[in-house]
Amino acid sequence: MKTALNRRLADRLAQLRAAEGWTLDQLAARSGVSRAALSRLENAEVSPTVDVIARLADAHGMALSQLLSQVEEAEPGHIRRDDQPSLRDEATGVRHRVLSPPAASFALHIEEITLPPDRELAQQQGSLPGQERQIVMLSGYMTAIVEDSPQALGPGDVLRFRQYGATRFVTEKGQGARFLLCISGA
Repeated sequence: MKTALNRRLADRLAQLRAAEGWTLDQLAARSGVSRAALSRLENAEVSPTVDVIARLADAHGMALSQLLSQVEEAEPGHIRRDDQPSLRDEATGVRHRVLSPPAASFALHIEEITLPPDRELAQQQGSLPGQERQIVMLSGYMTAIVEDSPQALGPGDVLRFRQYGATRFVTEKGQGARFLLCISGA
């Protein structure tokens, strides 16, 4: 599926792997994505799922939105809704919309995440330990677990923290959540 975006993503993934000096087998071991799937991705033969892109971003020590921003063509100041990348993981139903992608000329990036009921979304520590993050709850309820400390969040709540380890977002049966994830210095 050779769309322009898939081609740019394929090229960037190959560049990142080469910069690390990793073979396909080494990246497969680090990411949990099969060698065959990695080869097809780097050749733009398939469109990756959100989960696969997130695993590859994590293997390279970056957030999903950081990797996606690296395949965008420009750094506009005004980002129209239609120009905001939106990805939905078909297996989990989790939706990511990158409202303001990381960019060299801006210190903040913002994602809108929709987490369906009875789901868990885990985010590993990025490449910058202690990076400032803020969660702004738009609707629904969830528990954010930061360094094994659970915080119950509802509409209008804000959680500010510095990420030094894994963070998990958990929704209960019958109640999903929609929130903004703001990351400084991405």
